Amino acid sequence: MSGSLYIVATPIGNLEDITFRAVRVLGEVAAIACEDTRQTLKLLNKYGIKKELISYYQPREGQKIPLILDILKRGKDMALVSDSGTPGISDPGFRLVRDALKEGIRVIPIPGPTASTAALSASGLPTHRFLFIGFPPPKKEAGKKLLMSLRDEQATLIFYLPARRAVDFLRAVREILGDRRVVIARELTKIYEEFIRGSAQEVMNSIENRILKGELTLLISGKNK
Repeated sequence: MSGSLYIVATPIGNLEDITFRAVRVLGEVAAIACEDTRQTLKLLNKYGIKKELISYYQPREGQKIPLILDILKRGKDMALVSDSGTPGISDPGFRLVRDALKEGIRVIPIPGPTASTAALSASGLPTHRFLFIGFPPPKKEAGKKLLMSLRDEQATLIFYLPARRAVDFLRAVREILGDRRVVIARELTKIYEEFIRGSAQEVMNSIENRILKGELTLLISGKNK
């Protein structure tokens, strides 16, 4: 009988943001597939867990899938984690889950943190309907084309964005979608957690002379009816 593949959500910053169930599962599985072994070790060390770690990251995730499936087929349980948040949500995971299901392997979600919903919950923008888009295309013209396709969308839009691209992307937002309400959430759950709220122009003015690092969660209000 095959083992089970656990999709385990891990903290997006503060290592205390992990469920009791997630800690138990990580302690019980035979091995853990993870994006960056160094990042996962920080979490495991905090909770006194020692496990075999298998590096599983884009764009080489396809090379590790046969190994992981072989372990599962031998009846051993495995966990999949990303560097932060829920695997498969703008992180590696989809291909492994898809192939595991094709092999009749049970896939079990262990829910927990996700930057998109954490940011949305405290954004002050409408939460009853939202559209998660993830990372926009890196090229400016492709990004503008994406925004044009979203002009009539009434849901709150959620993007992940490298901080270095924030000003240019907000400029495109203002040009294509108008001067809508936007929120930038950064360093979520960490010491320097920050929400920057205002119109697209106001937020752009607020950050254009700052040096922001890492990745941001950017939320944009939907089109008014």
